Amino acid sequence: MTRRLLFSGMIGLAMISSSCDNAASKIRNGADDSASSSANTSNSVNATNQNANQEISVKVDPNAKLPEFKFEKENHDFGTIEEGTLAKYDFEFTNTGEAPLIISNASGSCGCTVPQWPREPIAPGETGIIHVEFNSNGRPGNQAKTVTLNANTVPNKKILRINAMVNPKPKQAEEQQG
Repeated sequence: MTRRLLFSGMIGLAMISSSCDNAASKIRNGADDSASSSANTSNSVNATNQNANQEISVKVDPNAKLPEFKFEKENHDFGTIEEGTLAKYDFEFTNTGEAPLIISNASGSCGCTVPQWPREPIAPGETGIIHVEFNSNGRPGNQAKTVTLNANTVPNKKILRINAMVNPKPKQAEEQQG
């Protein structure tokens, strides 16, 4: 009885193993894993992918009127500041494109860098400000941070940079002795 169970178990294991190998080989070869897999199924998948690629390329119009950022300055150096300083800077820009500029998001590279941006569309020829605050508390030393803007421009991301050399606060032990 135990031999029969053991033998049945081994046959079942062999069947599962061979079916897994068969499915894996079909995946490696790009074949459909259904019982009725054929070259037609594979061809229809490729045709669908080609159509999707064509649709994507058709959607991009090189003559489309697009918005465009033009910043007066894309990098700002706060110089040397004392730890604990809340350093602020306004990055000014103009929409030099031919369509309204919409900034969908702005994010700092860490929690110490907080941007504020216009939520309304910026018309062609109009200006806007990206206000950035850098909290230097707990960040002594050389600091380099970024603000990433997501907008309806090509490319859709713009990176602004800030730098500062943060002088550390004197240690409390030194303050008590001095």
